[in-house]
Amino acid sequence: MDDKGRVVNELKARADKGVDALRKELARLRTGRASISIFDDVKVDYYGTLTPLNQVATLAAPEVRLITIQPWDTTQIQAIEKAILASDLGLTPMNDGKLIRVQIPQLTEERRREIVRIARRYTEESRVSIRNARRDANEALKKLEKDKAISQDEFKKAQNEVQKMTDKEIHEVDAILERKEKEIVEV
Repeated sequence: MDDKGRVVNELKARADKGVDALRKELARLRTGRASISIFDDVKVDYYGTLTPLNQVATLAAPEVRLITIQPWDTTQIQAIEKAILASDLGLTPMNDGKLIRVQIPQLTEERRREIVRIARRYTEESRVSIRNARRDANEALKKLEKDKAISQDEFKKAQNEVQKMTDKEIHEVDAILERKEKEIVEV
């Protein structure tokens, strides 16, 4: 692979990493719907070891506003409840001795606006990381042109390719935000 192709591939990899990070951050934002990904950061004291919740129980979202947690070891129900209460999710677990149910409350309008602001901030951070990757790619291309590794025509062509890729990635980020905003304001 030539130097120009390497620069473009690095840009693509960095931009994709920024988009993936945005998806993960937005998945953790609590909306009015049940999503097991909100428990990704919950750690349970499992026999003295802090263990991710999804490694000690089966999580499911059987209804729009309900998440069920089926511990693999029912003696850990109290530890799981304690971990959920200690998390900053603001959720209250209920158990029947075998299964934990977590109702997802309806969001207030104020909380929805706050979540949308947070989502927009994450999205802007993602855009900035993509633009930084573009800047680095353009600088690398300028250096290649200066060192006579690529011609001026190849430089212009590669620069256009970098810009098109950047535009495509930023468009994808905007589409992800738009879908998340719809999910948040959905009643």
